[in-house]
Amino acid sequence: MTGPRVLFLGGTGVISAASVARAVGLGFTVTVLGRGTTTYRPVPPGVEVLVADVRDPHAVRAALGNRTFDVVADFLSFTPEQARNAVELFTGRCGQYLFISTASAYQKPPARLPITESTPLRNPFWQYSRDKIACEDLFMAAYRDNGFPVTVVRPSHTYDPTRLSLLFGWTDVHRMRAGLPVVVHGDGTSLWTLTHTDDFAVGFVGLFGLAAAVGESFTITSDEVLPWDAVYQTVAAAAGVPEPLLVHVASDTIAAAAPELGPGLLGDKSHSVIFSNAKIKALVPDFAARIPYAVGAAQAMAWHIMHPEARVVNPAHMALSDQLAGLGA
Repeated sequence: MTGPRVLFLGGTGVISAASVARAVGLGFTVTVLGRGTTTYRPVPPGVEVLVADVRDPHAVRAALGNRTFDVVADFLSFTPEQARNAVELFTGRCGQYLFISTASAYQKPPARLPITESTPLRNPFWQYSRDKIACEDLFMAAYRDNGFPVTVVRPSHTYDPTRLSLLFGWTDVHRMRAGLPVVVHGDGTSLWTLTHTDDFAVGFVGLFGLAAAVGESFTITSDEVLPWDAVYQTVAAAAGVPEPLLVHVASDTIAAAAPELGPGLLGDKSHSVIFSNAKIKALVPDFAARIPYAVGAAQAMAWHIMHPEARVVNPAHMALSDQLAGLGA
């Protein structure tokens, strides 16, 4: 006997792959639809893979035929147009539709902490966040008007062993080991939340098939809160560097020197965030963030040691780090 049918739109990413694995482990019948590109995160045995570009509604229709699903998990809608296409494609085709939004959609800067699901959605700094808010509005309007069975999920900074949660990734680790200054935005004291993808998966998959979750939104993050200096120091310890040379540079200064970094800093990482997970815990009692960042950082370091091709020292990031370090305190 097969378990409930789940379709993942995207299933090999940093956040989604662990959720696919957990769904399989819990007995769901899992299908992943994506472009079929090579990944460090192959789907588990027994998962059906459909190859189609989710940006092409005709290709998705052809891949799905007349099939229906108990749950659809959407990790790939980022714009209002994509949300409209999703509503059109999956109306009448699923019992529950989980849309992955983002915790960066919450009010920036936050007027009060902790951030809860009732915190206003407003981010004047980052178009990505504003587009996710617009997607939420479309999905919720479809729920109110036509009963489209959406559940909105807002993760914050979620990582897996392939990701180093630093501004310049492996380049920063290289600089730590070389005794070079490593840039930390702000004064290093703003608070941040890092969630291991395996922990996120427990909360996310726990929502599958829950009628009480339809029409609702949920934050799913770790309860561990670290100042940014501690994030860098944790990675440094995992890399065997007990005292990294951290240099603090204002986020505005970094954004001026590297405009591509501005939205993510000014619209997210430069603000202290503490999230309440009371709502997801009330509905999914199994959910708890059990993997502290010290463990996750050690996993990431071990993974990078096993994958030399991922240990890339970016010359542009080296030059920018040197430039910014000269401007820091």
